[in-house]
Amino acid sequence: MTDRRTALKWTASLVAAGLLPMTPLHAQDVLKVGFVYVGPVGEAGWTFAHDLGRRALEAAFPGKVTTTFIESVAEGADAERVIRSLAQDGHRVIFTTSFGYMDSTLKVARQFPKVVFQHATGYKTAANAGTYDVRTYEGAYLAGVVAGKMSKSGKLGVVGSHPIPEVIRNINAYTLGARSVNPQATTRVVWVNSWFDPGKERQAALTLLAQGADVLMQNTDSPAVLQAAQEKGAYAFGWDSDMSAYGPKAQLAASEIDWSVWYKKVVGEVLAGNFEPRQQVWYGLKEGAIDLKRLGAMLPADVAPLVEARRQGILDGSRPIFAGPLRNQAGKEVVAAGQAMSDADKLAMNYYVEGVEGSVPGGK
Repeated sequence: MTDRRTALKWTASLVAAGLLPMTPLHAQDVLKVGFVYVGPVGEAGWTFAHDLGRRALEAAFPGKVTTTFIESVAEGADAERVIRSLAQDGHRVIFTTSFGYMDSTLKVARQFPKVVFQHATGYKTAANAGTYDVRTYEGAYLAGVVAGKMSKSGKLGVVGSHPIPEVIRNINAYTLGARSVNPQATTRVVWVNSWFDPGKERQAALTLLAQGADVLMQNTDSPAVLQAAQEKGAYAFGWDSDMSAYGPKAQLAASEIDWSVWYKKVVGEVLAGNFEPRQQVWYGLKEGAIDLKRLGAMLPADVAPLVEARRQGILDGSRPIFAGPLRNQAGKEVVAAGQAMSDADKLAMNYYVEGVEGSVPGGK
C-alpha cells in the first residue's frame, strides 16, 4: 500500500546507511501494514476503493501480511497522531490515503526512518516517504465521452471537493471528453470544500440540476450526487467505485480505481527484501489502476464501442487527453497543436479549459 505517483528510486547508499530495512522478513515474521483513511469505509467511493485494495493485499499474501486501518481521520493534528501510533506499533509500511495528510506523513516519516511511508496524491517526499496517485483524469475523460452522448441539454455538472490540481484536472478531462462528441457542451462546477460531506454533496447536486445540468460527475466520496440525480430523473457516474446500488437508474457507468495494483507491488517487494523506493508513482489505464466500467443498459449501442476506441487511443498514445491545440478558459493556448501536455503541467493545473463555466477559486 502506498501513496500515488511515479518513479525515482532510492539509492543504495540509503540501504547501506541503515535507513531502510531491505532484507527479507524471516519466514515466521508477519509484515504489519497500516492504512489511514479520511472517510468511513462504507460501501462506495474513495475510502471504500482503498479498503478494497487493502483486502486484496491481504488475500495476495496469506499468512505473510496483517493490515490495520483507521477510518474517518481528520486531516491535521489527528492524522499525525494516528500515523505516529501506527509506526510505534510496529507497522513497517504505512499508507496515508488523503491529500491533506501530506505534511503529517512527512513529519512522522522523519521520526521513523526505517518505516516505509506512502502518501496518496501529494507532492512532498522524503527519503522514506514517497507519493502515489492514479490518473483519475483518464476515467473522468471517458465518463465525459459518455456524458456528451447522453446529455440532452448539453449542460453538465460537477460536484467538486477541493480546488487542487488533482480535482481541476478531472473537471477539465470530463469537459474535454464531452466536447469531443458534443463541441457545444459546457460544464458548471459547485465546490463543497470537503472530500466527504453527503449533505453538502446532495445540495450541490440539486443546485446543478436546478441550473439545467442533466448529467453529473463528482470528485467527492459519498453516493449523494448519484442519489440526487436519480431522484430528479437525471444521470450521474459512480466515482472511485461502483455506486449503482444507490442509483441504478441514474448511473451511466463508474470510474473505478484499483489501488491493489500498487499496494501488492510495494508490499511484495518489501516482503522479498528488494523494495525499490520511488519518490513519485502515477498509475493509470496502462497499469490497470483506473478504468470506466459497468456501462449502463440505458446507453445506446454505439457508446460502448466509442468508449473502447477512446480508451485505446489513450493507451497507445494516438489520442492523448490534454492534446493541442488546447486553450484555457481565457482563450490562452496552453498546449500547441501537435503537442501533448507534459505530466509536470498536468500536476500543476490550476485553470479551467474552454467549456468550463465559472472560475477556479484562487486560480486562473
